[in-house]
Amino acid sequence: MVLGAEAPSPSVYLSKRGNSIRQHQGTLQEGFVQYAANKYHVTDNPEGIINLGTSENKLCYDLLHARLTRPDMLYVEPSLLQYSDWTGRTFLREEVAKFLTHYCGSPKTLNADNVVVMNGCGSLFSCVAAVICDPKDAILIPTPFYGVITDDVDLYSDVKLFHVHLDCEGLIIRAVILMNPHNPLAEIYTPEEMIAFLEFAKRNDLHAIVDELYMLTVFDESVTFHSVLSLDSLPDPLRTHVMWGLSKDFAMSGIRAGTLYTENRELVEALAQLGCFHGIPGTVQHQVAQLLQDRAWIDNEFLPENRRRLKAAHSFLTGELRSMGIPFLDRPAALFVWADLREYLQESSFQEELNLWRCFLRHNVLLSCGQAFSCSTPGWFRIVFADQHLHLGGLSQHLGGAGGERGRLVFEDGLTFFQKSQEFRLVNDRTNYQYASYSIKNSSRIAEGLVSLDGEAPKPAESLESLIGTLRNQIRSSDWLEKNTPELSAGEDPEILDVFKALLHRARK
Repeated sequence: MVLGAEAPSPSVYLSKRGNSIRQHQGTLQEGFVQYAANKYHVTDNPEGIINLGTSENKLCYDLLHARLTRPDMLYVEPSLLQYSDWTGRTFLREEVAKFLTHYCGSPKTLNADNVVVMNGCGSLFSCVAAVICDPKDAILIPTPFYGVITDDVDLYSDVKLFHVHLDCEGLIIRAVILMNPHNPLAEIYTPEEMIAFLEFAKRNDLHAIVDELYMLTVFDESVTFHSVLSLDSLPDPLRTHVMWGLSKDFAMSGIRAGTLYTENRELVEALAQLGCFHGIPGTVQHQVAQLLQDRAWIDNEFLPENRRRLKAAHSFLTGELRSMGIPFLDRPAALFVWADLREYLQESSFQEELNLWRCFLRHNVLLSCGQAFSCSTPGWFRIVFADQHLHLGGLSQHLGGAGGERGRLVFEDGLTFFQKSQEFRLVNDRTNYQYASYSIKNSSRIAEGLVSLDGEAPKPAESLESLIGTLRNQIRSSDWLEKNTPELSAGEDPEILDVFKALLHRARK
């Protein structure tokens, strides 16, 4: 499905499936392709695209370079150049098991035989979908969610994602996915919520795929992340599978190392049959193992400094958003902020959201729009803050492009931003509509939907129901609950509601 660019014409050299894969491109892919061809660089390409759309941590290259160039990383022996176990080399799986035992707070030592290592969590999603689902089966996922998972489970395996607000009639649901911390909302779930989620899956004989890619990317010391693996017992251990990798927590997305922990040996054996397509070079596996076992570097150098830099970058971006009167979800985790840009849409539609996204891109700023995450409300954008302050600090000037003055952004549709100190003025030449002297003291209340930008109570159209898709967690962001609460659709299973309703109730507090 092509959301952005026009699809290429079908090729006579490809099968129907080959043409479908070739023609597939969403906004996340389209934006990254343009960024890759015109990357911003402070000296070499200052007019290039600033990438605030791809969830990568670019704050810690110096720390990683110093560690990855130590002598213990530069190691080659014959066995590393030969074929090996396709679930990952034994020494790496052992280190992953030790690492997860420690950092996930597992009450028992995790078993290396239950670890599968592949070239990224995208490959793991694809392979898990292939071995637990048949073609045309579905996996349940609440929205909004990281949109690339759709490709991960569909392109090879022809497995569909069932969004919680869609009609599931005729689909066989095999599994449910939960991301904790969440992407794109950065929400962190409590142990009680996770247990309820796992019990819901057990009652319905569903696999629970838990994505914990951002488990160490929590930068507020007052907030604690609880892994599913920290639970004393799992409701259904043979159907619970936990993913983690180095791309987010260790700012190494290019290393392509993803891990899965599961107590289901039959699942491990099935994944091993696909591992030959998704293996990691032996020398890289050695480097990853060396990194994971270096607790002194992780605990004393990398994690504290990484969290300090993330917190500073997050504070910078959220301060800029507050000064401009832009509501957002304020969460102390992950690499991004979920921001509300609905005020800048000409009308409330996903086409208009796409127009705004393209407008940013034309002015060399890449963001990620809500429709790429199946958000039910147009106008929400994910903004990545894990970039050098040099990039973020120069963002206003870079955005100026067409306007020619610092702090000003002129879109082709006549929308102009003026940012001065803690005031924000919006001038729309088409409607002669202005905001001026916005006080940031209400910004946190705006993010909660309690007051509007001018400090007054929300308009009727801005009620909680119209804000579904914009609030605290992924369940709250689905209009499926809006359509199915308090009564069920005809023939719907009551069990499918309980956990999601409980999470929604928690979010509304």
